[in-house]
Amino acid sequence: MIIGVGIDVAEIERFGAALERTPGMAERLFVTGELLLPSGERRGVASLAARFAAKEALAKALGAPGGLRWTDAEVWVEESGQPRVRVRGSVAERAAALGVRGWHVSLSHDAGVASAVVIAEG
Repeated sequence: MIIGVGIDVAEIERFGAALERTPGMAERLFVTGELLLPSGERRGVASLAARFAAKEALAKALGAPGGLRWTDAEVWVEESGQPRVRVRGSVAERAAALGVRGWHVSLSHDAGVASAVVIAEG
């Protein structure tokens, strides 16, 4: 059963400018595994913008309640390339209260825009 659906978009250039303008913003939004590629290199701004859009979409799928911490939702990618989301803390609590047992995530970025769709399944 679908409990919630969220979608969000982020303008890549604008998101990158916000990261440059605001020291520490990336660390407030993302956990280390999201900031770095498996090689250890810093992830590109388009990829980070898509992950930010996924976190916004996830919040929308949960009804956009206040009090969710950005780092309590982590977007990661399986070896196959399939994006996934891992939740803990405030996000896990809200998801449990709604009966969420699984997540479906889709990320994209093209033509200067990053987008994400998240489905919460119970």
